[in-house]
Amino acid sequence: MTTTEQPRVSMAVIADEGRFLMIRRRQTEGRLSWALPGGGIEAGESAEQAAVREVAEETALEVKAVRIIGSRIHPDTGADMTYVACELVAGEARVEDAEELAEVAWVALDEIPTYVPWGLYPPVQEHLEDALSA
Repeated sequence: MTTTEQPRVSMAVIADEGRFLMIRRRQTEGRLSWALPGGGIEAGESAEQAAVREVAEETALEVKAVRIIGSRIHPDTGADMTYVACELVAGEARVEDAEELAEVAWVALDEIPTYVPWGLYPPVQEHLEDALSA
């Protein structure tokens, strides 16, 4: 990786029973405190594989990647972000990686401004509105 290349990051969008999963990192990234679970894409790994692995490492949930929602360069961190819709397979969300995470929360659509005052990436917001109103 050259010094000008931004990190590639995969974020999992997990909707279940009218809510979606967010995590609070111990260290903020820019103005980010609460975020979707996820992290760096490792060499030889797809965005979908990274999302599934990161969710397991961070929250102990087993999820299945369903589809890529969208990608962008994050306006605050400059990271190359891919957002992956995931389906909950098994487990109870908890802080599995206590060095990295402080808290996990299942969030309703109307609670988004409390967790992310500037709003979610529009394709993620649209996906959640569809998934959580079904």
